[in-house]
Amino acid sequence: MAFASPHITAFAVEATEYPDLARRYRVTGVPKTVVNDRIEILGALPEDAFVSQALEAESSPGGDPDGSKSTDP
Repeated sequence: MAFASPHITAFAVEATEYPDLARRYRVTGVPKTVVNDRIEILGALPEDAFVSQALEAESSPGGDPDGSKSTDP
């Protein structure tokens, strides 16, 4: 998605090299995508499913597609 729009920025972080970030975002498996520090998408998804889940989560009141709480520390 970051390639498709200048409004999106993406970073890949190696959880074992940055344990503080892994703890902050409660990374217990990979891949884990965190959007705007409040939306979590777990697992490798096909592109269309990932985009759909990210857009659905962003538009939902709670912000998370599964209704879980934010990733605030």
